Amino acid sequence: MNPKTIAVAMSGGVDSSTVAAMLRAEGHNIIGLTMQLWNQRRLAGHDGMPEPVTGRCCSIDDVYDARRVAQHLGIPYYVVNHEERFERDVVRPFVAEYLSGRTPIPCSLCNNHLKFDQLHVVARQIGADSVATGHYARVEYDRDHERWLLKRPADHTKDQTYFLFGLTQEQLSRTLFPLGGMTKPEVRELARKHGLALAEKPDSQEICFVPGGDYKRFIDAYLAEAGESLPDTAGELVTTNGEVIGEHSGIHNFTVGQRKGLGVATGSPLYVIQINGAEKQVVVGGDEHLYSRTLRAHRVNLISVDELREPMRFAVKIRHRHEPAPATIEKTGDDEILVTFDQPQRAITPGQAAVFYDGDIVVGGGWIA
Repeated sequence: MNPKTIAVAMSGGVDSSTVAAMLRAEGHNIIGLTMQLWNQRRLAGHDGMPEPVTGRCCSIDDVYDARRVAQHLGIPYYVVNHEERFERDVVRPFVAEYLSGRTPIPCSLCNNHLKFDQLHVVARQIGADSVATGHYARVEYDRDHERWLLKRPADHTKDQTYFLFGLTQEQLSRTLFPLGGMTKPEVRELARKHGLALAEKPDSQEICFVPGGDYKRFIDAYLAEAGESLPDTAGELVTTNGEVIGEHSGIHNFTVGQRKGLGVATGSPLYVIQINGAEKQVVVGGDEHLYSRTLRAHRVNLISVDELREPMRFAVKIRHRHEPAPATIEKTGDDEILVTFDQPQRAITPGQAAVFYDGDIVVGGGWIA
């Protein structure tokens, strides 16, 4: 084996730390990189916001843990500050999406438009051959079609390919996912064998910049800090047949499929069916109204194929925990794909991603319009 210089994206969690230890043990020259993306103390205590929470992705504690692992392994370690770009490309769009009545995925925005882009830039600057991360995914090269493939990991319960659909051929060609063939218990056991102190550290479950997961409070505090007032998005609650049954305080308080917090009582359960940002209307109805067979995706990135020349059959995932469902996808515009499911799917949500799969291969994906 020829030793390579590999930049490992170290988040301070057990997964990326184990990757660094694995590759170091294989004899490669490892350089640890951590991206400083958000000041966890920035809005602490502001407008009712909680104090910083330990153990969350990209926190100050995580930077400390990553540095400690790098010292344990005896590898160079650097923190790269990208707070300004993170706010521009992830936080601002996150706020704008909610205020327009959509439900964004900041982790996908971060991976697709910031992390991998900048990791590869820094890797080239320091002379690294490739970048390795702790994501549960696999990369392979398809010689027949001369394309790099992104594939689901061996352990589908840890599959993170849904958040990686925006990776380009160039990025995939220089990216390693060493955990793609492992389960989480196997990773923790390997961490113990390498003597990593954080082998038992729990996984982060929260959005890194939203303490406690309260995005409504975050939006209020973020806009107040910036000297901006919360736009008036209050309006009507209407049924699917157009009957006005109440009022709401703002469309950013709702997401498709939501049941609680509607502020109206009826004889049967009501759910948010649609959010009409232009009219400031929240459309509610019974569970049966949540099902739809079609969606349109835009800002599409294709991975395993270079173009959709004809309608094709794939399985499509519409949220992280959604089981990919059989569908036909076809190109309907320069940057638009129509997805038609064999069976209606529940709560297709604008702002989320639709990711296309051919078995374990990620064909590509786009943002639900």
